[in-house]
Amino acid sequence: MRDDIAALIAHDGLVPGDQLPTEQTLADRLGRSRSTVREALRLLEQEGLLRAVQGKGRFVSALGGLRVERPVTKYESITDMLEALGYAVTNAVLDVSESEATQAEALSLGISAGDPVIRLTRLRCGDDIPLVFSINTVPRDLLPGPIVHRDWTGSLTKALAGHGYNIVSSLARISAVDVPADLGKKYSLSTYDPWLLVTETCIADDGTPVVYATDYHRGSDIAFNVLRRS
Repeated sequence: MRDDIAALIAHDGLVPGDQLPTEQTLADRLGRSRSTVREALRLLEQEGLLRAVQGKGRFVSALGGLRVERPVTKYESITDMLEALGYAVTNAVLDVSESEATQAEALSLGISAGDPVIRLTRLRCGDDIPLVFSINTVPRDLLPGPIVHRDWTGSLTKALAGHGYNIVSSLARISAVDVPADLGKKYSLSTYDPWLLVTETCIADDGTPVVYATDYHRGSDIAFNVLRRS
């Protein structure tokens, strides 16, 4: 519901200072109960995307007006993030293969270099614009079965949850880079440099590292924000 309201803000073109519809109006538009909408609005207030004014209502904050921004402190799948921002998302699977873990992948995932992994390379587009280029590595035994029998265009987070690995947090590092020359040439991505590279280890609810992700976010269209309070 929190994401639905954020998407509604983007869809309606609300900008900082604009007032949100009433709780009842939102409940009617989204087909949910007023109490559920109220809790979602409180989450958005806590994240700093909305501000409540006693006796007047809720308004879009300066932070909430940043359309293509991602809170640094929130874990979410890339597909969910782009859809919440109002994009029509398409996922292109560029490559999926069984391979051996590199030293960096092994260190992140708590396995040994050379252990079997699934390496998934995808390009996420929003409204047909390339926005995120991803290489995700998962220990092979976490997603059993032939890889050809799985739909890799969907959410990897949801696929892992289906096998009992519910991602609840991640450790991430963000840096500004160009796509490696070989990948830029292979997938025609160099013209979109520079990118914001998020190197991330995703952790399941039992503490197991389940995904090592290198996600290149198109720097001209996606930024990250941090809410700072005194």
